[in-house]
Amino acid sequence: MQAVKKVEIIITTLEINEVLERLDEAKVTGYTVIKNTSGKGDRGLSNDDLGSVFSNSYIMTVCTNEKQLEQIVSSITPLLKRVGGVCLINDATWIHH
Repeated sequence: MQAVKKVEIIITTLEINEVLERLDEAKVTGYTVIKNTSGKGDRGLSNDDLGSVFSNSYIMTVCTNEKQLEQIVSSITPLLKRVGGVCLINDATWIHH
């Protein structure tokens, strides 16, 4: 098992490619994307009633070192300030198999 930081990002589907480019720049080796998510936040309800392009998506990855995490946080923060969204970081344990 390995201690990691789990990074969860919820952002408009229009911005997925920009987020994934920033993860690639940080040398993230894998991630999961779930499109067309819905929920409620400080900006009200979010759903895909207007089509999937206007919905949100959930992106999850893990960081195996602090430098990688810092790079993701510093590159994603301006994007979140510009377009909105959420980024959560939690301690997790990765089970190698």
